[in-house]
Amino acid sequence: MSLGASSQRSVVKGLRGRHFLTDIDYTRDELEALLKLAVDLKALWTRRPLTAFLPGRHLAMIFDAASTRTRVGFENGFAELGGNAQYLRPGEIHLPGRETIADTARTLAQFNAAIVIRSKRAETVNELAAWSTVPVINAMDDSRHPCQSMSDALTILETAGTLEGVTFAYIGASGQPCNSLATTLTKLGLGVRIGNAAGYEIRSELVELSERFAAESGGSFLVTNDPLEAIAGADFIYTDCYTWPGLEDEFEDRVAAFTPFQVNQKLWSCAKQGARFMHCLPAMRGEEVSDEIVEGEMSLVFPQAQNRMHFQKTLLLALIGLDELPADVEMQAIGRDLVG
Repeated sequence: MSLGASSQRSVVKGLRGRHFLTDIDYTRDELEALLKLAVDLKALWTRRPLTAFLPGRHLAMIFDAASTRTRVGFENGFAELGGNAQYLRPGEIHLPGRETIADTARTLAQFNAAIVIRSKRAETVNELAAWSTVPVINAMDDSRHPCQSMSDALTILETAGTLEGVTFAYIGASGQPCNSLATTLTKLGLGVRIGNAAGYEIRSELVELSERFAAESGGSFLVTNDPLEAIAGADFIYTDCYTWPGLEDEFEDRVAAFTPFQVNQKLWSCAKQGARFMHCLPAMRGEEVSDEIVEGEMSLVFPQAQNRMHFQKTLLLALIGLDELPADVEMQAIGRDLVG
């Protein structure tokens, strides 16, 4: 990443008030600036976890699907920034059903500095953002998971020390993490290889976008049905579960399609020496990955999970911004990037 201090500051200040619905809406400089800010904020966290940049501010979190890392990352991260996060579930608020998305957005914006939403429909996320006067963050919809892909970029950056010259392989189902990783990482200049089972490939429009981003950034992009071709020479190998609630009728077909893509010791013997394993979790051990890989020295899954909080609190801080420089001297270096 090549942003200088003045450019970093200018880019970060320009993010204030923005929504974060998909990585596609952000430039490479903006994504890199967020990663640089996350590195700095995490370094400060290692010395002192509580850094009250946003005292007295409130965050609404609407989740109509289950969540562990996303929810806890936002909730704990915002608390460490000095704010208060409220977890809102269907049945506790009037969305969906009794109240329109527009009215919900405009009401929550009266009380909160930002709104996080995990929805089963991208249309709901987009409509909420269209009506909200405070930043809306997509905590996963039916197609994308941009907080996951950017958190994973942070893990790759801190593990490899750079994003330049890094080759990343994703093998398995073409779900939300796969979709966002393809576009995020090609935009950031990585070599990206996607290995999907036949009939379960990443959508053609995302292939076209990823190819364009790779051409613009100096990265590369490959889609294949061969897991060994996908992982050949990769520095990071990533997978995700291929079954989840609601797909019970497809279980046997999916097992047949994805068994050759299981990340196990046999597959890992074909990986580049020193390659690292990543998984967004939850892991269905014995299905897409074996215990020996999740628990092996190649695994990054739990530091990767922790980075969900570090990136998500960074995102909140950048989108909400600061009105004045913190009085605390140790917080001022980061604060200077955010005041405006």
